[in-house]
Amino acid sequence: MKIKPIFDRVLIKPQQIENVTKSGIMLMSSNKARPEIGKVVAVGDGENFDGNKVEMKVRVGDTVIFNKYAGADVKIDDVDHIILRQIDIIGVITNE
Repeated sequence: MKIKPIFDRVLIKPQQIENVTKSGIMLMSSNKARPEIGKVVAVGDGENFDGNKVEMKVRVGDTVIFNKYAGADVKIDDVDHIILRQIDIIGVITNE
């Protein structure tokens, strides 16, 4: 099954955040509402706002940070995904 987001929606495959340091120390999560990280799988075409086209700022393949409780959870071929609005994305992770 494939899902094509509409308007300003983005389909994201969440990634697990490392809870173990390189030296093997387990880190405890004290803040349950921390941002999440995921890979963009599909994007909508954008939307019109007050007669102006709002372009999508993320692309397929981008790794993004988003709020934990944003969007809707969906399963695609038994794999967890999230569909959320572009505005719920906090930032794009780059190597620069």
